[in-house]
Amino acid sequence: MYVSRRDFLKQAGATALAATAFTDLFAAEPAKKLWFDISLAEWSLHKELFAKKLTNMDFPELAKKEFGISIVEYVNQFFKDKAEDKTYLNDLIKRQKDNGVTAHLIMIDGEGGLGELDAAVRNKAVENHYKWVEAAKYLGCKTIRVNAFGKGSNEEIAKAAVEGLGKLGEFAKKTGINVIVENHGGSSSNGQWLSGVMKQVNLKNVGTLPDFGNFCIKRSASGCEESYDRYQGTKELMPFAKGVSAKTYDFDEKGNCIETDYTKILKIVKDAGFKGIAGIEYEGSKLSEREGIKATKALLERVGPMV
Repeated sequence: MYVSRRDFLKQAGATALAATAFTDLFAAEPAKKLWFDISLAEWSLHKELFAKKLTNMDFPELAKKEFGISIVEYVNQFFKDKAEDKTYLNDLIKRQKDNGVTAHLIMIDGEGGLGELDAAVRNKAVENHYKWVEAAKYLGCKTIRVNAFGKGSNEEIAKAAVEGLGKLGEFAKKTGINVIVENHGGSSSNGQWLSGVMKQVNLKNVGTLPDFGNFCIKRSASGCEESYDRYQGTKELMPFAKGVSAKTYDFDEKGNCIETDYTKILKIVKDAGFKGIAGIEYEGSKLSEREGIKATKALLERVGPMV
């Protein structure tokens, strides 16, 4: 007997039980052929990781066994002192191999902005990333994600970012590693600005990581004060994309992302000729991290084939 999703949730009762049933219901639908691969961004589990309920070493096995995802995106914050620790990296590689998991990229934070106006500060930031380029290569990644922030006018930061990204890109090119910039606040969340920087850098291994939800240009304690159109921004960044970040926060009763029209945004991605990797990055609070990951995966698997 058919039971609607609305009726099913109503009958479930408790909020936690409803959330679990909600994502399980969509996960039960048969997967259809996708034109992109799905990875899991470690940041989706940042609450568990910061609470020490989970470690970076646990991540590959969890991605595969709980979510059925075979590609992972690491975050350097969760092994920030291990970039040059070969014993640690070898153990992590073993976890990947034992679970049939491959590494796609490492998201780098805390190593400095590549758009800093002071040349000495900027060059130090560039050099801070060298060890992560080498760690990414060692782990089998193709890419590192960096930040192009700085303090100054958009024009000044752009000029500095071109220099910083160019220098890091030339270093990374020797190892076959890509350097990509996410729209990650400030100038970088302006699609026109970031695409302009990419054109000036003009290196094949330097590109973008369009994040469907990170288009806030100016933020205050009360929230986002100025934002860039996410669809326009994604369209502008796609010609340089070496991955996309499938950001989600909340879902409606039909399993659709509330803040982003996934049919519309995935069409933009597909129309750009993209056939790479879409990384799940859940940052909501109404569903648990794990249920949010499952809901995002179900959404991609449902909407992707229809685009």
